Amino acid sequence: MHPKCSAPHPMRPCMSSPSAPRRTLHWVRHWPLWLGGLFLVTQAAWALPDFEAVRAAYRPSDALLLDRHGVVIQTLRTDTHGRRLPWTSLGDISPALREALVLSEDRHFYEHSGIDWGAVGSATWANLWNSRTRGASTLTMQLAGLLDADLRAGTRGRSVVQKIEQAATAVALEQTWRKDQILEAYLNLVTFRGEQTGIAALAATLFEKYPSGLDAREAAIAAVLVRAPNALPAVVAVRACAVLRAENQAAECVGLAEFAAATLSRHGAERLDPETDLAPHLARHLFAGSTAARIQSTLDAGLQRAVRGILQRQLAELSHRNVADGAAIVLDNGSGEVLAWVGSSGALSHSEEVDGVLALRQAGSTLKPFLYELAIEKRWLTAASILEDAPLDLSVGAGLYVPQDYERDFKGRVSVRTALGSSLNVPAVRTLMMVTPERFHERLVRLGLPLRETGDYYGLSLALGSAEVSLAALANAYRTLAEGGRYSAWHVRLGEAHGPSVALLDPRASFVVTDILSDRNARALTFGFDNLLNTPFWSAAKTGTSKDMRDNWCVGFSRRYTVAVWVGNDSGAPMWDVSGVSGAAPIWRAVLAHLEANAPARGAHAPPPPPAGVVQAHVRFQRGLEAERDEWFVAGTATAQIDLAARDQVAQSLISAPADHTIVALDPDIPPAAQHLRFLCASPLADQLRWRLDGRVLGRARALDWPLWPGRHELDLVGEGGVLIERVHFEVRGASVRAASQRPTRAG
Repeated sequence: MHPKCSAPHPMRPCMSSPSAPRRTLHWVRHWPLWLGGLFLVTQAAWALPDFEAVRAAYRPSDALLLDRHGVVIQTLRTDTHGRRLPWTSLGDISPALREALVLSEDRHFYEHSGIDWGAVGSATWANLWNSRTRGASTLTMQLAGLLDADLRAGTRGRSVVQKIEQAATAVALEQTWRKDQILEAYLNLVTFRGEQTGIAALAATLFEKYPSGLDAREAAIAAVLVRAPNALPAVVAVRACAVLRAENQAAECVGLAEFAAATLSRHGAERLDPETDLAPHLARHLFAGSTAARIQSTLDAGLQRAVRGILQRQLAELSHRNVADGAAIVLDNGSGEVLAWVGSSGALSHSEEVDGVLALRQAGSTLKPFLYELAIEKRWLTAASILEDAPLDLSVGAGLYVPQDYERDFKGRVSVRTALGSSLNVPAVRTLMMVTPERFHERLVRLGLPLRETGDYYGLSLALGSAEVSLAALANAYRTLAEGGRYSAWHVRLGEAHGPSVALLDPRASFVVTDILSDRNARALTFGFDNLLNTPFWSAAKTGTSKDMRDNWCVGFSRRYTVAVWVGNDSGAPMWDVSGVSGAAPIWRAVLAHLEANAPARGAHAPPPPPAGVVQAHVRFQRGLEAERDEWFVAGTATAQIDLAARDQVAQSLISAPADHTIVALDPDIPPAAQHLRFLCASPLADQLRWRLDGRVLGRARALDWPLWPGRHELDLVGEGGVLIERVHFEVRGASVRAASQRPTRAG
């Protein structure tokens, strides 16, 4: 057995001792070349990398995204200079290809030591007579050119010096590498056709197979492409047939021309394994600007596959309602790790490259929980406080802002629990008037929502989600609620260092809001008792729909996971009669059910325990406005009886006095200077608001006794910059008009 052969080759036996005299004869015939190249061989041997170093230095043209368990879930093209798939071991390459390559390129590969002296002699003789012959370059010499850029042929071929150095390097390779290593490296480094480098890329592109599956005809075509990568199909067929005949497989030549023509015109598949195309959007996000060859993510391949399937099935059912796109993200509540990231509906989409997890879209009603949390945190409202759901016309700029509810009707007086659970719009706007857009904007930004404008820019429409947010940021804001108000950034790189969580929301107010979002009774007014937000385990959720049904959301959480779903059209086209409950909610529910079914844990399906500082009290509502119930309160705000006549329990107007359309009569028996009308503001932010009477600013919106002046008057409550918050009209009658100079403008 040949000393460099570890085992007999499956196609040709290792060179035996009888071949040794033939090598000795070559030494005699070509001793000047060997003598002159001895120094080069020695130098090449010193500088030559070993096989393992070459294999370790090999870089595919695609970067690899791994899931948390090390499974490849996405390949992403990062090198456009050539397509190289992962290194293929020789044992994973078809024996038919190995044999075809040796027959086509180097018949004596298993016999020579780097240089085929017989081929050299034939080539030299042919050159003397100007006849054509196959080259004398062996596979080992070709590999030397692939390993050393200085040895590669230029546009006019290799120079004499290059040829000598190439031969010397080939001899050195044969002294340090085994034959199987030479063949394996060659098949991974050689360019076959176009940009396809290595047998794995060629097999995927031309034959849509792995290298192990190539048959005799495919192997023959691949082998002849080494010498003539850009040859015409007819030429390739003729040369491949010659290889097949040399293998005693002439029958395979039948129809080979047609097969070669069809094969060489095929573009093939980018990926043979669909499991390596699970997270294209996340891969682009992570590898943008990165030089890493692989990144391990926090995703779970099985969950990613399941979420993608659920999303695609639901969108397919909604296709008749003009819905094509969707996205979903799953977060681990405790760690903030992203467990699933599905950026689009894939083939269902007309713009599947758009990442719906990071795209900015109008949030709709999904921002309401954070508005009510802030109002409860500041003790301006409780879950039992009554808000007015009635027509509300607000002056905004040159027009009116007239918020409507989803069903375009009004429910009258409702509690905060009902207003949030049933997603009523007018109560939310009234709450924002109390909180102010700027304060709410500041809270949303701290929650990580990427709001582009100021609170004043959005105005009161911020209560209804006019701001654009990303699905990832929105999901993480809800995770903050799930974690009792503690905020930390989400992350998607496994082992990535991230900052500690911070107490951002009041845990007591967060608990109350979370309890409302989990209350199926609170949702019943708008959505009915039987809807897809109800789960067999504890969960809290909120839906949202933007203007003209362009964006549809469902975001919520269980004790362990937060799931956020967006459904719509990347083109901005409106959906046809699709709400949060009918569009995104089925996906949300199915994903959360899959998570809980596949990761059971003791106590995980029970409601979260209340934090310190939260009390529960039995509440009765006057006149049976709502059913009496046990309600959660921040300690110190509990109320057992809701009296609709008490103005502090009915947050329907921030101007508590005078009432709209009040008529005041001056008493002629009382000196005019002693007669006043008191202006009262119900907002706890009165110091930040202003009174404006008949267009003239009076001062801060504190309690103010205004000297009566006959006539019809218009009293405004305005915010910063003169933004109108509320307006009432009243009339003063019963006295003669005093001089203009006596008209009061302000009272202490």
